[in-house]
Amino acid sequence: MLDKNKVRELDVLATNIRIETIKQIATRGFGHIGGAMSICDVLSVLYGDAMKVDPKNPKWEERDWFICSKGHAGPAVYSTLALKGFFDMEELQTLNQPATNLPSHCDRTKTAGIDVTTGSLGQGLSVATGVSLGNRLNGKESYTYVILGDGECDEGQVWEAALYAAHKKLDHLIAFVDYNKQQIDGYTREVNDLGDICRKFEDFGWYSMGVDGSKVEEISQAIEKAKEQKGKPSMIVLNTKKGEGCSFAENTLNNHHVQMSMEQAEEAIEILEKKLNHLMNH
Repeated sequence: MLDKNKVRELDVLATNIRIETIKQIATRGFGHIGGAMSICDVLSVLYGDAMKVDPKNPKWEERDWFICSKGHAGPAVYSTLALKGFFDMEELQTLNQPATNLPSHCDRTKTAGIDVTTGSLGQGLSVATGVSLGNRLNGKESYTYVILGDGECDEGQVWEAALYAAHKKLDHLIAFVDYNKQQIDGYTREVNDLGDICRKFEDFGWYSMGVDGSKVEEISQAIEKAKEQKGKPSMIVLNTKKGEGCSFAENTLNNHHVQMSMEQAEEAIEILEKKLNHLMNH
């Protein structure tokens, strides 16, 4: 259970992740804002509290692993890594530029702190399953965390991995679905209705729960419950809003990949900075 000060600390981190993500995308003028903004709170909990990592030694063998299967949300991950000291903050201004270490999708060969290259949707849970099994075979107690997009769960490979992870009783595998209810082509219920995601993963042999994906305390409690499970992997379905915290994107449908002006970015950042000041002073 997080105390009041820790909740505020994680809310501050999540808000800073959003600010830096908007700044990054604004320097390029376009990018995947929607699905990046909706995972900022879970990234705050993971890197601000739950995960065992060392920013000075990103390849530490005893670390917990993190896989952003929805690799287009890379800018939010980069913001998190920079804020936690994996690399210099100045690098964030090079997003998707020539010779950058921060491509539009996560790439383990370029970015300190990225464990797995992602972006071809549907593959991340399979990789996470392999990592978790490999760590267990090597006698490591490390946890493997993976974030899937809800639209990504249309892919059959996700469910093959879900079956295999449950079969292998991978209780050190904790997955999240960013259930923001939108994908590139529209609302998930209209493109390919997923129904009850929690129930589906339960039927596949997982421990499963749904939480408010914008509340760090709920996310943290869900991770704690997941770690109590023995003999099965865990799925945490994050009820989120695509584009959350970006004023011009969060209430629109076509916010998967957007053009962004500096004026729009400055307006959104100003709103977030007011929230940040409130958090810091209360």
